[in-house]
This record gives sequence, C-alpha cells and structure tokens, in this order.
Amino acid sequence: MKTIQIKNLDTIREAAREFVANMDDRTVFAFRGSMGAGKTTFIKAICEELGVEDVINSPTFAIINEYRSTTTGELIYHFDFYRINKLSEAEDIGTEDYFYSGALCFIEWPEKIEELLPGDVVEVAITEQPDGSRIVEIA
Repeated sequence: MKTIQIKNLDTIREAAREFVANMDDRTVFAFRGSMGAGKTTFIKAICEELGVEDVINSPTFAIINEYRSTTTGELIYHFDFYRINKLSEAEDIGTEDYFYSGALCFIEWPEKIEELLPGDVVEVAITEQPDGSRIVEIA
C-alpha cells in the first residue's frame, strides 16, 4: 500500500504528481471517502497533472465527465455514482464499456456499483485528518 499526505490545498498538486508517478498500467481507480473528504478535488488535481486543460468539476448530475489530456491525447473518464439508486442505472450508461476501454477511469462512490468494478481496480481511500490534512492510501 502506498500512502500520500495532502497537507493542505497548497500541496495538492504535489500529491497529485506523486499519485501519477505511481500509477501503473491499471486504468480504473475507485476513490473512496466520506462526503467532503476531497475526492473530487484530488481527482481534479490528478487530471491537471495528466494534462487536462478543460474545466474539471464533479459529474454529480451528469454521472460521467469526459476529459482529454492535451499532452498525451489520452481520454479520461470521471464518474460520480453518488446519485445512482440502482445498479441498472450504471449499466444503462455503458459503465462496463468505459471500464474496459483502456482509458483512465476515476470513480467516486464506487460502493454504489461494486459488482461492476473490474477485478484489477485500484483502490484509493481518502481520509480527512483532525488537522484538516488528508491521507490518500492506494492499494
């Protein structure tokens, strides 16, 4: 397990750079953490480190946002399943096609679609600490 500390928002890009440097060839990342833990903010920083220049925000209502890295041309999908009520809702948008496309997939609230996650998903847990910092554990 790899651990990265985000001391504050001023150091989030540094933490995102470290995260990107440690990414292997797996493409699906399940970000777990309580509401307000910083999942969206950290994914935004990761996307920026990967060369996304578009406005990056939470796909809470859209469920999925698509970005493209301007440096590599790579597609990146950002999912937020918070508003999913039934597994079939995720299936209906072709979630599994995205997961097996080879494109990077960053998923918020993966517990809502646990059964659809690939076996080699990278688990990322973000935990807020009493001092306001965040601990990111990657398994």
